[in-house]
Amino acid sequence: MKSKKDNKPFVNNINDETAKQEFSVKEENYEGMFEFVQKDDKIFDKKFDTKPIGYFKDAMLRFTKNKGSVVAAIIILILVLFAIIVPIASPYDVKYRDLFYQKVLPRNQFFEKMGFWDGSTKKEINSKDYDYFYGIGVENQNKYQPIQKSSSYMFTEKRPNGTIKEELYYKVKMNTYYQVGYEYKNLTEEEYFNLLDYQNTTGKQVLYPMINIDHKQFASISLQGYNIPKDEANYWYVVTNTLGAAAKDENGNYIPCYYSNKSYEKWKAIEDYKNYDYSYNSLRIAGDPGIENSEADDAYIYFLPNQSGYRVRVIYYEYYTYINGHEPYFWLGVNGEGQDILVCLGSGARLSFLLAICVSVINLVLGAIYGAIEGYYGGAVDMFMERVSDVLSGVPFIVVATLFQMHLAKKVGVVPSLLFAFVLTGWIGTASNVRTQFYRFKGQEYVLAARTLGAKDSRLIVKHIFPNTLGTLITSSVLVIPGVIFSESSLSYLGIIDFTNSNLTSIGTLLSQGNAAFPDYPHIVLFPAIFIALLMISFNLFGNGLRDAFNPALRGADE
Repeated sequence: MKSKKDNKPFVNNINDETAKQEFSVKEENYEGMFEFVQKDDKIFDKKFDTKPIGYFKDAMLRFTKNKGSVVAAIIILILVLFAIIVPIASPYDVKYRDLFYQKVLPRNQFFEKMGFWDGSTKKEINSKDYDYFYGIGVENQNKYQPIQKSSSYMFTEKRPNGTIKEELYYKVKMNTYYQVGYEYKNLTEEEYFNLLDYQNTTGKQVLYPMINIDHKQFASISLQGYNIPKDEANYWYVVTNTLGAAAKDENGNYIPCYYSNKSYEKWKAIEDYKNYDYSYNSLRIAGDPGIENSEADDAYIYFLPNQSGYRVRVIYYEYYTYINGHEPYFWLGVNGEGQDILVCLGSGARLSFLLAICVSVINLVLGAIYGAIEGYYGGAVDMFMERVSDVLSGVPFIVVATLFQMHLAKKVGVVPSLLFAFVLTGWIGTASNVRTQFYRFKGQEYVLAARTLGAKDSRLIVKHIFPNTLGTLITSSVLVIPGVIFSESSLSYLGIIDFTNSNLTSIGTLLSQGNAAFPDYPHIVLFPAIFIALLMISFNLFGNGLRDAFNPALRGADE
């Protein structure tokens, strides 16, 4: 029996009748204060309330206690999902290029309504440029007005001869998607009439009157040296002879400079010009003399016949929507090649992840086999294999990558050539780690016992020694991934690797493309830089967590 109070055993050593009587009295006083330790005749072992913890589960428990590593793992998972989902979900791909929307700023449908992330930028322009961009919106009734906000100031400059020069400047908020304005397009007859049907069906005007390039403002000797290119589709108005500023009428309005049936002499020379005139049966801009009567002699001309069919002038924003089926929204903007940065970043990250994972797996297999043989057999075998590793490790990686890209890439492609360069010497570090672990564990008692019982070398290596190296291998293999990505990005940035000819891209390629445009268009470099910075920092913290989690010395330790 034991006492409920002090939980100590009570020894019953009563030999005489007097002592028994005294005990019976005391027993009445202590009644309820004692209980039997075990009421059954036999005592059985109790089962453990908790299950035994395996090696990997114990490592996971230690890893989850490191909050920084957990956050880093979540960030890495998000980046991986980004690389998988974006290239699939995006309406664009790496091959897509829009040279008219080069370097436009990021634009998002949701945040655009809040006044930011709307593809706009702030800049200062002179009066000529103000007339140019403002005129784009005037022609389409300000539906696609590039200048969102503006304020003017007078810039005064004192010249060396004592005279003072004054020039009007504007501080504007410019929409980079609308500032493209108008462009000329050559359409086949089928494409032209399909576009007319689209206008008539949707009520959205894509075609605008053709500019009169026979006007004197397009002559090479006009405007005191200021020449307007004849393929410039945004000068739909008459300009003055002062640096190309817009000429205004008495009401301060732009003066149109369009071709019409009356002003275009070549039009009348075409025998069936009336048939051409009738072929345009769609929307006309406000102020068109032929808006009520398309047969009027001075109606604006919305196309010119050419060898391919029809030459037209389109508002590019609407034309883009017509061709692609959606408005132009590039969430991270467009680079200098006209590519969507979002899909390029996703595709580049996917390429980098796949390359890094392949390199990590191959290096893991080769390094594990090579290091296991070195560490287990030792002696002359180890010495010979170590000298081979020393020779290969002495070859600079950048030299190997450059030579492979110069010669091997032409035969097998850029990506396989780069893969070979990483694998050629990448396994040496893994092999060294495995070798060290084998020297550490091959002399342990349990290995000697297994050898005494007749275990073969292959069983000793695979079953008894190699499992002890898993923690080190997993940690080193994971940390290989960011190293490969960073090296590949560096090679791409330096131009040693060129993915452009294979319709691929990488983070380093994006950084290289945006390097020259960084002062004016920092967004081209900003997002790839943020991506690779997050990746490197997260993998560093994640690797630290794995190192501690798989450390055998910490197994079962409370931290």
